Amino acid sequence: MSLICAISNEVPEHAVVSPVSGGIFERRLIEKFISEHGIDPLNNKDLSIDQLIDIKVAPVVKPKPPSATSIPAILKALQDEWDSVMLHSFSLRQQLHTAKQELSHALYQHDAATRVIARLTKEVTAAREALATLKPQAGIQPQTPTHGVATGEAGGTADTPSHTPSHAAPAAPEAAPAPATTGLSEAVVARLQSTATTLTQERKRRGRSVPEGLTPPEQIRAFSTLASHPGLHSASVPGILSLDVHQKDTSKVVTGGADKNATVFNKDTEQVVAILKGHNKKVTCVVYHPTEDTVITASPDTQIRVWNVGTSQTLQLISAHDGPVTGLSLHATGDYLLSASLDHHWAFSDIRTGRVLCKVSDQSNSSALTAAQFHPDGLILGTGTQDATIKIWDLKERSNVANFPGHSGPISSIAFSENGYYLATAAEDSTVRLWDLRKLRNFKTLQLDEGYEVTDLCFDRSGTYLAVAGTDVRVYLCKQWTELRVFTDHTALATGVRFSADAASLASTSMDRTLKIYGS
Repeated sequence: MSLICAISNEVPEHAVVSPVSGGIFERRLIEKFISEHGIDPLNNKDLSIDQLIDIKVAPVVKPKPPSATSIPAILKALQDEWDSVMLHSFSLRQQLHTAKQELSHALYQHDAATRVIARLTKEVTAAREALATLKPQAGIQPQTPTHGVATGEAGGTADTPSHTPSHAAPAAPEAAPAPATTGLSEAVVARLQSTATTLTQERKRRGRSVPEGLTPPEQIRAFSTLASHPGLHSASVPGILSLDVHQKDTSKVVTGGADKNATVFNKDTEQVVAILKGHNKKVTCVVYHPTEDTVITASPDTQIRVWNVGTSQTLQLISAHDGPVTGLSLHATGDYLLSASLDHHWAFSDIRTGRVLCKVSDQSNSSALTAAQFHPDGLILGTGTQDATIKIWDLKERSNVANFPGHSGPISSIAFSENGYYLATAAEDSTVRLWDLRKLRNFKTLQLDEGYEVTDLCFDRSGTYLAVAGTDVRVYLCKQWTELRVFTDHTALATGVRFSADAASLASTSMDRTLKIYGS
């Protein structure tokens, strides 16, 4: 029987055994190891040279050493080198084994931690969604207006809604019926007139000068995509349908999605500020209050909701329509709201009380309304119809004062320029038409590519640029009506477009579920 050294894996010349581990070693190798480490190489327990036990075995017969003096020296050097290599190899094997064990343990801990984090994240998301749903249900007191009629001139009929849809707020307690309304009170009309006078004077004072700090056309031509945010709405029901930007703090953006939610997003910090839950169907219209942290949303579920962004809570539930709401516009006072619907009516409501002040339709030529927008002064408004007509209305008289035919197909978007002279309209005919409100005529038609769909129009605050969203996103220079820039980054139909202050940047949304920011 031959013994094998645990270090060199060879038959030892002077075999010893360790009482600590029971391992067999070559004496010279184990003595070197103990002198360097002071432990047993097999179990890492303390071991001294005195503890080693010699083993009596038959001596190993070796060839007679050569008598030359230089050869033994060479052999001795080779032997020492071999011993050193064996000790180092053994040490490396031990370190490798230890590293494998530590890595395995670390990977196991990482996998366990990842699973825990994923579970907790899912629970937090579910809790937030439940809280966001409960807040509106616990906080709102829906108004239930009763019958009241006010008749306008020129064939327009104004009336207040006679009922609240049964599904408007299923979890909220019913409020006491609101008193009957009879149109616009003298105080409301006086405020509308005062605001219009102030805005007109400010516009005249500014004149036709280009605002200081406005982004020049050359810079807009150089705009590129600065950011793309795909995670604002649920991927299970893809699509962002509407967009608006806070006028004072243009870092805040609100989007309405096919997932029935509205999302408030800070594009500077790239953080979701609030998710507004409460609609029963997709959110097709959104408006961000220009001076407050308030958002207004509308949906085909016939509801209009006024939200406090800080609490994600519904402040008012306005039930002005019996059909899907297709257009929203906030009055310059910041207190009144214009809405349009497929029920053939436009409504004027108070966002502070939730009361519908008047509800108007054109009895002489009634058609479903597909778009609505206040004039910048707030005394007239425009609506687009399903039969391709743009109607201009006098708000105080609630009467139809002008009609603009010319499009073919339902009107998809309308937008007034800031100076109040021009109106841009789009329909399902691949054109954008520009109308002069002073002369009541179409003075320019932008013919787009065949099959081009237009979903949204927007002038910047100075009225210098017009943005078009649809098959792609385009920016035009007003007056010359030349095309400055075309963005084709979206992979699906663009549904909304808005300028930031001084046209420093441009935001767009799309059915590809992304919000894109353009700038230089």
